[in-house]
Amino acid sequence: MNASTRTGFATQFESTQAHAAEAQPASDPASLHFELKCRQCGRRSPNAARSICEECFSPVEVAYDLDYVRRTFTRDNIAQRPTNLWRYAELLPVPHGYSSTLPVGFTPLVAARKLGKAVGLDHLYVKNDAVCFPTLSFKDRVVAMALAAAKRFGFSVVGCSSTGNLANAVAAQAAREGLEAWIFIPQDLEAAKVLNTRVYGANVVKIKGNYDQVNRLCSQIADQLPWGFVNVNLRPYYAEGSKTVGYEIAEQLGWCLPDNVVVPMAGGSLIGKIQKAFGELIELGLVEPKQVKFFGAQATGCSPISKAVKGGQEMFEPQKPSTIVRSLAIGNPADGFYAIRGIRESGGWAEDVSDIETVAAIRLLAETEGIFTETAGGVTTAVTRKLVEQGRIQAHETTVACITGNGLKTLDALASEAYDDVVIEPKLAAFEACLGERQAA
Repeated sequence: MNASTRTGFATQFESTQAHAAEAQPASDPASLHFELKCRQCGRRSPNAARSICEECFSPVEVAYDLDYVRRTFTRDNIAQRPTNLWRYAELLPVPHGYSSTLPVGFTPLVAARKLGKAVGLDHLYVKNDAVCFPTLSFKDRVVAMALAAAKRFGFSVVGCSSTGNLANAVAAQAAREGLEAWIFIPQDLEAAKVLNTRVYGANVVKIKGNYDQVNRLCSQIADQLPWGFVNVNLRPYYAEGSKTVGYEIAEQLGWCLPDNVVVPMAGGSLIGKIQKAFGELIELGLVEPKQVKFFGAQATGCSPISKAVKGGQEMFEPQKPSTIVRSLAIGNPADGFYAIRGIRESGGWAEDVSDIETVAAIRLLAETEGIFTETAGGVTTAVTRKLVEQGRIQAHETTVACITGNGLKTLDALASEAYDDVVIEPKLAAFEACLGERQAA
């Protein structure tokens, strides 16, 4: 790093530190009902903007005082609350009494009968985060948690490394919260996702490299500047937003757990957090104990977790992504080890599908259920079908497929698809001829 860069960083550090000192919350951190816990050695530590255990350098996550939670976290109380993810506040990393005006979450759980018939399932549901507010992906959930933590820690600048959906969510919610946003993305990201980030006024930086290289750079910047990177130093809080998918599935099934959940995997966090959500609900007595099988879905062109599961390995080997499914194109997944372990312990499996299968599945989901998903949802749908064909998911079981993003963001994936559109004169005779041809065909 040259002298001018160091000076720039130092100036930015002093400026942001001064703002952070003014913005520190008045609430006592000791009064919070959650803290950080190492996922490996179990060491507990106070809440802070960090993601690594100081003892063994393993990842940390948020742990809750469940005795405190069960006082108010009941089915009746939850039912009286607004239909968004804040209804589960006691199991989220926010202070008691925290309120937000952002109605994120509580997306539909759709009974997918036509899709189920097409793939061979009698009780298939689609958890449709393609309509999540405000930016049409499940990343709105995790960003809501991360920015709540950013404000509590006094950050005025937030950032992220992203394959698209996270960029959209950070930019939109930062604008609403009055925070400056810096977004780092691979230079070949889908144009729709880039535009959907720029429109909120965020600073967008394109990197000549893949996501893993972008993420590495963000980690280095987070070490230099006092910024809140949602998926770096705020990652433990950010990841807790994924749990709300699990809470909603259980509640929307009448406080019952499904037999199977099919989850797309990029960094690998979502699958583990839904498992964590189910475990917390069981421990609190809100659902009956049940072994839920978890199935991970990846694109063949970037499938380090799937390959490890199928190969019987405990750890994945990083890959260089080569797929149209850019939202899942993370070759060195941060939670890959935990995703592999969770899948295996649940009795589930992992599969991957080609880009051709992915596009076909996007069309299948749209044509059967009227849900237009991005490429990651095509992966989930195609993998669900493959798992049924393999006999790993049975027809009579209750299965939930997680759709995590909207198809309007990846229109380029369908650009080469051939559609037989008809152009006719504005005359009844012309339409009658057209109708006759279609009926004959």
